[in-house]
Amino acid sequence: MTLKIISAQQIDYEGEVTSVTLPGALGMFQVLRGHAALIAALKAGTVSFVTEGGETLTRDIAGGVADVKNDVVSVCLY
Repeated sequence: MTLKIISAQQIDYEGEVTSVTLPGALGMFQVLRGHAALIAALKAGTVSFVTEGGETLTRDIAGGVADVKNDVVSVCLY
């Protein structure tokens, strides 16, 4: 699936991943390939994701919104 992490200033990350773990407003949640569509508020915390090559990467965020649809995870940061 494709992960896009974007802010008003730049695209922080765009690439193929196998999983994404996000700091939801109501707790951490994970998105895998084939996940149902959703929109979720994000709180300050760490976004963790595993690339297609198996590398685990992280990004600290101050909050934002996640949109999941058709194996595309878009994280829009505040």
